[in-house]
Amino acid sequence: MDIEQALTTAMEYERTIRDLYLEAVQATEDPTGKAVFQELADDEQYHLDYLQSRLKEWRQTGAVSVQELSSTIPDRETIQRQAAKLQSQLSSEDRGLKIHMLGKALKLEKQTSAFYQRLVDNLPGDLQTMFSRFLEIENNHVEAVQFELDHVSHNGYWFGFGEFNLEVE
Repeated sequence: MDIEQALTTAMEYERTIRDLYLEAVQATEDPTGKAVFQELADDEQYHLDYLQSRLKEWRQTGAVSVQELSSTIPDRETIQRQAAKLQSQLSSEDRGLKIHMLGKALKLEKQTSAFYQRLVDNLPGDLQTMFSRFLEIENNHVEAVQFELDHVSHNGYWFGFGEFNLEVE
């Protein structure tokens, strides 16, 4: 995959997941849910803007400089520290919608992370560095969405792992 194709494909992934989060903002009534989805949408838009600027630079100069890429989504440890503070008071209808949207988001975030992993594995030098940061951020998105999904669904899981086991070993 060449540089331009890597950038344009990355933009497609970012646009798709951003649009899903914006759809979720409109669909949910819960203020906390709206805030979570909006923050994720904003983060994806920032990624899209970054990629567009790198593509523009590539087309103008034939080179891509790696610039700092930040994220508003905290890392896994921060999410875990703040998790105890969350209280969900969703209606069952809104809870079902949020679970549905989070399930779709989790699938897309995992696909996006896998795409960035392939880029990191196959691109050289600075491009590998740039997409490594995207991979790190998208993996944090996977963690955030997984946490929110586990929290909202009350399914006995924490970040996708069972919290307890009733089986005798």
